[in-house]
Amino acid sequence: MPPEPSREIGSEYHWDPAALLSAERGGLPGWLPARRALYATASGALSELLRLLAPAGRLHVPSYFCMGVAELLSERIPISWYRHLPDGRGPRLDTLRAADGDVVLAQNLFGRDAGAPWEAWTRVHPGVTVIEDHSHDPLSEWACASTAAYAVASLRKTLPLPDGGLLWSPRGLDLPRPVGPESPGAARKLAGMLLKAAWLAGRPVPKDRFRALQQQGEQELLGSTAPASAVTVATLPLLDTAGLRTASARHAADLAEALSARTPAWWVSGAGPFRVQLECASESVRDALLAHLARNGVYAPVHWRQERDRWWSGDEEAAALAARMLTLPVDHRCGPGDVRRIAEVVRAFVPSPVAGAA
Repeated sequence: MPPEPSREIGSEYHWDPAALLSAERGGLPGWLPARRALYATASGALSELLRLLAPAGRLHVPSYFCMGVAELLSERIPISWYRHLPDGRGPRLDTLRAADGDVVLAQNLFGRDAGAPWEAWTRVHPGVTVIEDHSHDPLSEWACASTAAYAVASLRKTLPLPDGGLLWSPRGLDLPRPVGPESPGAARKLAGMLLKAAWLAGRPVPKDRFRALQQQGEQELLGSTAPASAVTVATLPLLDTAGLRTASARHAADLAEALSARTPAWWVSGAGPFRVQLECASESVRDALLAHLARNGVYAPVHWRQERDRWWSGDEEAAALAARMLTLPVDHRCGPGDVRRIAEVVRAFVPSPVAGAA
C-alpha cells in the first residue's frame, strides 16, 4: 500500500530512494564536473577557496544574500557590497567597483539570472577573480556551461542530500581540498531524513525527534570545511537530477500561475526552477503569512533576513525587500494536489488590520 500523502509541505528533505537512478542513467548529462571538490557546505568551500587564493583586495558580495555566509567570509577577507535585488533586473554592475586583485561573488539569485552579463563583465576585468554561486539552481544552463574561474553550489538546498558543497573550476584551475573528517552534522541530518521518511509513511516516529536531529545537524554543519559525507559522495552521481529539476520547475510554474492575481497583501515576485517567491506589503504581513502557512502545514523559508542592528549589507532597498519576501516550498516532493493546496492556503490568507497597516 502506498504511503499516505505528506502531512506537511516544505521543511527539510526526507530520504527518498525514488530519487535515485542507475549509474548509467543518473543525473543531467555532463552537469557534474569531472574535476571537483565536494565539501560538507558551500560556505566552507568558499572559505577554503579564499584561503587558497589569498587575495590582496576585497570580496564583493551581492547585497541580497545570506548574511550569515557573508559574515563568515568576512573572517577571511574584507567585504564590499554591490546591488543585486530579486526584482528581475539582475545585478547592478554599475555598483560593482572591483579593482585588480579583488574577488567577486556572483549569484544566480533564486535561479532566475543568466550568465551573459557576468561573462561580458569578466572579459573587461581580467584582474578580478569571479566565483559564481549556483546554489539556487546547480543544474542551470549557466552553471553547466560556466566559463568562470570558480563556481560553487550548496547542494542540500535543492537536492535531497544530508550535506554537500560542490566546488569546481570551469577553467580547470587548482582547487583546495576539504579539511579533516566528515562533519557529525551530516550524520545527524541523515538520521533526521530517515526518520522523517518513516514519519511520512505513517510510522510512530515523533516529529520533534527528527526535527531536533535536523536542527542540530544544521548547527554543526554551519561553515564546515570538512569533506562531504560518504552518503552524499555515493548518492550524488545517482540522483535523478533531470527528473527532480523538471518536476520542481513544473510545479513552481503551476503555482506561480495559480497565484498570478496580485493582491494588496502579497504578489508573486518570481518563480525559479525550484521555488516561488512572494513579496508582501510589509514585514508584519509577511510574518503573519508565514504563521498562517505554518498553521496549515506549509513551511516557507525566508531568504534572507537582514537586521540593521546586526550584520547587514548597508543596502536599504535590499534590507527592505528581505523584510517582505518569503519563499514558497514547491519542489519535486509536491504533486498537483500539493500545488493546489499551497495556492488555496495562500489565497485564504487575510492579514489582520494591524499587520495590514504596518
